[in-house]
Amino acid sequence: MLSKGFDQGRGLNLPATRWYRSLPAAGLHRPEALGPARYWLQVPGSFTRALKQQCQLDFQVDVCREGFGRPSREEANTLNLANRQLAWIREVRLVGDGRPWVLARTVIPLDCLQGRGRALRHLGNKPLGAFLFSRRQWQRGELETGITLQPDHGQPRLARRSLFYRQHHRLMVCEYLLPELYR
Repeated sequence: MLSKGFDQGRGLNLPATRWYRSLPAAGLHRPEALGPARYWLQVPGSFTRALKQQCQLDFQVDVCREGFGRPSREEANTLNLANRQLAWIREVRLVGDGRPWVLARTVIPLDCLQGRGRALRHLGNKPLGAFLFSRRQWQRGELETGITLQPDHGQPRLARRSLFYRQHHRLMVCEYLLPELYR
């Protein structure tokens, strides 16, 4: 359930996802993870920077929805959040040369929004990666590979996610690859 301030109408329709701690493990269940998508599932550093380098013309962040909402049960467990605790949730499309390439969902617990973290609520169409990778206090954890369950045609089949840490705070970034990016 989403809080009153969260725009429910324009959100991303992300399929349920099973997460694996290693790319080879995910590849056992969906071999395409080990094909052309492999590069995108393992991009080190800023994913946005890698996408911009792939563009011929332009890159943009299309904010679909952001606001206070309740993370899914799986997201809350991964972030060690209490059941029904609100978080700042941001859903965007990463668009290269006019084509959506990636759907991204970020879950930011309330404690991350204190002090300098308040800026996370005001990114607008700026990439989250530009914020996180330009600040030394944020460190990315291990990448996980996601296999979406029963995706519809044109929906993402593969995803990646990681936690970013700042002292005892952490937030989650999930990036769902649209097939056009790697085919």
